[in-house]
Amino acid sequence: MKKNKSVLIDRNPGRNAQTYGIARELGTNLDYIHNPSVGVIGNGGDSQCYLGVKLKVDTIHDALKNRIDNKNSDFKMRLVAPEFTIATSDGMRNGTREMRYSLIGREVTNDAICEHLSASGLEGTIAVVACDKPPVGTLSALLEHNRPAIIMSDGTIRPGTDSITKEPLDIISSFQLAGSEDEDLKCRIAKESCPGYGSCGGMFTYNTMQTFIAVVGMQPLHMVSPASDDPRRLKIFPNELVDFLVNMIKKNIKPRDLVTRESIRNAMIVSMAVGGSTNVLLHAPEIARSAGYSDFERDIMNMKEFNDLSQNIVPVVIDARPFGKYSMVDIDEKGGIQVIIKNLLDSGLLNGHTLTCTGETLSEQVLRLNPDSPDNEVIYHVKSPFKKTGGLRLLGGNLSPENTAILKLAGVERGLENNIFKGKARIFDGEKKLLEKLDNHPDFFNDLDMIIVRYEGPVGAPGMPEMLDPTSRITTLCRERDITLALMTDARFSGGSVGLVIGHVGPEAALGGPIALVEEGDTIEANLNTNELNCIELQDKETFLSREKKWKDEVNKNGGIHPFVGEVDTRLLARMRNLAVSAVYGAGMHPNGKVWVHNPRKSNTNAFKPKNKYL
Repeated sequence: MKKNKSVLIDRNPGRNAQTYGIARELGTNLDYIHNPSVGVIGNGGDSQCYLGVKLKVDTIHDALKNRIDNKNSDFKMRLVAPEFTIATSDGMRNGTREMRYSLIGREVTNDAICEHLSASGLEGTIAVVACDKPPVGTLSALLEHNRPAIIMSDGTIRPGTDSITKEPLDIISSFQLAGSEDEDLKCRIAKESCPGYGSCGGMFTYNTMQTFIAVVGMQPLHMVSPASDDPRRLKIFPNELVDFLVNMIKKNIKPRDLVTRESIRNAMIVSMAVGGSTNVLLHAPEIARSAGYSDFERDIMNMKEFNDLSQNIVPVVIDARPFGKYSMVDIDEKGGIQVIIKNLLDSGLLNGHTLTCTGETLSEQVLRLNPDSPDNEVIYHVKSPFKKTGGLRLLGGNLSPENTAILKLAGVERGLENNIFKGKARIFDGEKKLLEKLDNHPDFFNDLDMIIVRYEGPVGAPGMPEMLDPTSRITTLCRERDITLALMTDARFSGGSVGLVIGHVGPEAALGGPIALVEEGDTIEANLNTNELNCIELQDKETFLSREKKWKDEVNKNGGIHPFVGEVDTRLLARMRNLAVSAVYGAGMHPNGKVWVHNPRKSNTNAFKPKNKYL
């Protein structure tokens, strides 16, 4: 080995000069500079979601260094300096044009980590993830690199407390006051909603995806639910993560050994059971793509399976915000997400044979953790659930020919009669116009209106912003006036949104999808018996063709792009407009706007089949 190093030193003195210099500055062993490398990465951004990440990254880095420096250790690798990504704050940007960068943050994270992992040639990685989009971008990059890696959630923020009512508060509490005229109340709740640090604490997108990442095997189950400031994240978890990574490297367990068709299907079922965010239907296809599956509906789970599972097989088993009462901190106090996973496994709803980052199967990991039974206050048993049907539903119909329209059924408070909503279309070509109307003329809206926000899709915005600001205002307006307003859009929703809201309608308006052809006053029907979203007027072929011609004429007069699409004023937005794919493929940036799969593979259709007929 010394001879080989000497040869390398002689041939590459310039390259070795920096390698030695880095090792000296990091205080690591100079003898290991040509050994395989390991390192820690973390997500960063301009919100309190990320404030706890650096300390955890530094602590894990030190734990790795101590393991490498241990004289009796056979883990002798080169340690690289920690690397951080950046992302937009969803909470601080909602309702602004800057929100277009939120989903793009997933792509930016993927790009940055791919560059770091590939250029550094990391053979082992521990990632600390925070907020909504960076964790998915991180996982996708780790899957593309496909060398041993493990993820830890940074953890959630603890709930705030209303100083007068003593009720728990979170960021959604503040958003739902946006339409109030009580300025003192709005100021007080804003100040009290988000104490401390950490990512959103309800079963919003962050915790939906952290649970997803754990179920696909890339994060230990017991590391999901503790709060960001929980002492375990600094005193216990770092050494556990190093132990798990060392084992993965020794046994050459790679991300694609964990993230398989079967584990992704497990994660989709758990997402239904926790009443998870609609964004899981954007992130799961992106994760599947990076794991080698080109078509989520064909390779992983089709619309019929998804809806049958959600309607008939998988209930909601937690009482959690935004549709319920409790937060992830409460779930942790009742035993953590491992309680939920064990209950679903025992009920035959999950495949327990999938491999995880701990080196155990999902069933073995749960058995070792030995979680408590559901308490039936925060976490419910499958046999006596919080809600009888799963929290998510996909819709087809003439407004959603790509079958991408998604409804968070767990969050619907009113408006369905015999599982059908029928209302009058109120058209808004862009979120800004809707917010102006809600601010200045809230009496414009009538009971059973279907608000349509379009030209906000992956291409149209560009960037597919989420609609938390308008949905929060609409929810408050409905409660104050005792009316029902629905909303459908080619954009997406926050995991904190509630109400009869339907997103991801595709094809999007900017591409001439049927949502672009709806006119003011049309009749819109959302039928959950047939799982269809239809515009009654567009069922007439002549009407459809006439409106389609009118839309194309507007595009041609405007140089090939519809005048209502969002402006592009940065290179990043231009990339999104030119490279974005539909929501059905994850709404990400793929080469030439075509579906791209890193090292495609075929799924194992002969896998173990538990009691659930779809597994």
